[in-house]
Amino acid sequence: MQSVKAFAPATVANVSCGFDILGFAIDAMGDEVEIRLRQGKGLKVVSIEGDEGRLPYEVEKNTCAVAIQAMLDEMGQEVGMDIFLKKGLPLGSGMGSSAASAVAALVAANYLLGEPFEKKNLLPFAIAAEKAACGAGHADNVAPSLLGGFVLIRDYHPLDVIKLHVPDGLHCTLLHPHFELKTSDSRSVLRDNVSLKHSTIQSGNVAGLIAGLFQEDFELIGRSLRDVIAEPYRATLIPGFYEVKEAVKAAGALGMGISGSGPTLFTLSKGAEVSESIIKAAQEVYDSIGLGVDTYHSAINIQGAYVLEST
Repeated sequence: MQSVKAFAPATVANVSCGFDILGFAIDAMGDEVEIRLRQGKGLKVVSIEGDEGRLPYEVEKNTCAVAIQAMLDEMGQEVGMDIFLKKGLPLGSGMGSSAASAVAALVAANYLLGEPFEKKNLLPFAIAAEKAACGAGHADNVAPSLLGGFVLIRDYHPLDVIKLHVPDGLHCTLLHPHFELKTSDSRSVLRDNVSLKHSTIQSGNVAGLIAGLFQEDFELIGRSLRDVIAEPYRATLIPGFYEVKEAVKAAGALGMGISGSGPTLFTLSKGAEVSESIIKAAQEVYDSIGLGVDTYHSAINIQGAYVLEST
């Protein structure tokens, strides 16, 4: 093989109550990365499509290159590789854009080298890329993008990642309003300390959400999609947040929350047929405040990242 192309899906991180510890992958969209072997040593980012010229080509700043380099460093190898990135995710959207790029690059490069690492063992290299992208090596986007499904990051020292059960029929609708919210801005509004009361409420909701997934109890899942730690502060940065939340729940959504650091909002529902009503209800709110919105609906992606083709 001289070339491998891979796909990594978009993700929803935090999932309301699971701040920095929960995430899931969706089928609707993602990034593609092609890796080509070449003579010599070192990585080179050759082309980037779909980023409006905003992403860096420097290997020490580009998440695809950072992830692959971390893998090669672990192997103790120097390999010549050209990187071709095709963005399917908008930047600063809260849909795991940087994570999908890094994960797709890793899956392609690993396959090209004969799969020296099992899929799950690529995760530390993806985390290294996330740290380069946003200054914090969180796994709640890269883990579900890589592994698929719902993922719990129980601990980082050592890294302990658990795939959770996904009920049949659980569906996600994404609402991406037409403005960008930087992760740094979204984190800047958070409080350093959490009250005992809020910690107890949040813990109960995390436990309830996980129990709801395993028991396939959609009502319990909906009751547990409540965030008392991050959402009250981040919602102030997203126009129409509470109006949209009220509208989509009336339209049949189990619950709604902020995807990652925003501004994208996610809803969960039982079955795909509810999505049309959710989208219509949300669209009416955004129209009333004069803000455009892109909408996507998808089943939960169970597969995670995968190889598209090799030559």
